[in-house]
Amino acid sequence: MSEFNPDEMILRFRERADAVRRRGLPPVEGPDRQRFLQAATVDFQDFAMLGDATATLEEGILRLEIDLRPRPSAD
Repeated sequence: MSEFNPDEMILRFRERADAVRRRGLPPVEGPDRQRFLQAATVDFQDFAMLGDATATLEEGILRLEIDLRPRPSAD
């Protein structure tokens, strides 16, 4: 097995977030459709947050840092 690379892991989460964003809706209706949309929203949020993380691996400890502070507006 190759050595763990936290940057590659972060890239995989970015790719997963993009896949969730591009994924189409299956032919479901009613409450199932709403549940699918809610799950997709949460999946995207989780994958996107991890995809924005800064990862460090020190002495076998993986640390993910995610800045959740609001970004300044461009006004």
